Amino acid sequence: MSEKIIVTGGCGFIGGHFLNYIKSKTDSEIIVLDKLSYASNINVIPDSKQFKFLWCDISNESHVNHIFNEYKPQKVFHFAAESHVDNSIKNYKPFLESNVIGTINLLNASLKVELEKFHHVSTDEVYGSLEYDSDQLFTEETQINPRNPYSASKASSDHFVSTWNNTYKLPYLITRCSNNYGSNQHNEKLIPRVITNALEGKKTYMYGGGNQIRDWLHVKDHCAAIWLLDELEIINDVFNIGGDCEKTNLDVTRSILDTMNKSYDLIGISENEKYVGDLYYKPLEAPYYRPGQDSRYGTDYSKLTNHTGWKPSIKFEDGLNEVVMEFIEK
Repeated sequence: MSEKIIVTGGCGFIGGHFLNYIKSKTDSEIIVLDKLSYASNINVIPDSKQFKFLWCDISNESHVNHIFNEYKPQKVFHFAAESHVDNSIKNYKPFLESNVIGTINLLNASLKVELEKFHHVSTDEVYGSLEYDSDQLFTEETQINPRNPYSASKASSDHFVSTWNNTYKLPYLITRCSNNYGSNQHNEKLIPRVITNALEGKKTYMYGGGNQIRDWLHVKDHCAAIWLLDELEIINDVFNIGGDCEKTNLDVTRSILDTMNKSYDLIGISENEKYVGDLYYKPLEAPYYRPGQDSRYGTDYSKLTNHTGWKPSIKFEDGLNEVVMEFIEK
């Protein structure tokens, strides 16, 4: 009997890339769980009998229990999550239901089968924010300090995962990645939003003057790290996965416009234009900062390298060009 693997959020951005990364690397039966929310795309699932799609809302405990009882997986890769910070500011409840309650439901269901590992895919945003001009980086020992509803929900789920190991001996792994980018990402994220707006001749507005620093990681490098950890059978630990590529949002936007031969006039950072997703705030000072805004992320992934030899392989310029060409060729 072949190994069974459950991948939650497999129709999402990172989960979909993970499915396509592992399709040639394992003969395991892959059960893909997704509730097909606004950011999902069922077409990312490889066209193979190896992959079986099941609609599932992980916040529904009975539904999760039924699936685990029927398929009895040996491993779970948990990608499913509400992930857009702006949306969490407007309404935290979906983030609580999916990221926290949904994770707990999966953990409890995992206790009822002989699970070899529960791999929880998390984010470096649980660490909070770094000093803007410092050389400091997030390590796995950095204190958890979430600063917005999204990162709070992910931090909470991290704690539940490790607690299920401490209390119930459930084998686990937590990986905390930096900002992912790549093909097939939803337009709510910075890079595809800038590209889409530029193609339509629209400005992209950035709070904070676009000076926030993020560590950019290509999604394919992220998936490679996750699978390598699995191949090496590493459990009961936490690893950061970083891109070694700190850039301001403004610099990223300029790089996109340069690649597209578009004018910087498409960058909207006016003192009178205060825009955050669908949220409008009364200007307090210019440039305006979003509530819960983190100024800088920087990720130390040396522990992962020391354990596995992994390092990011895709240069930002190459990865960005790939994404831009994807939109232009649509």
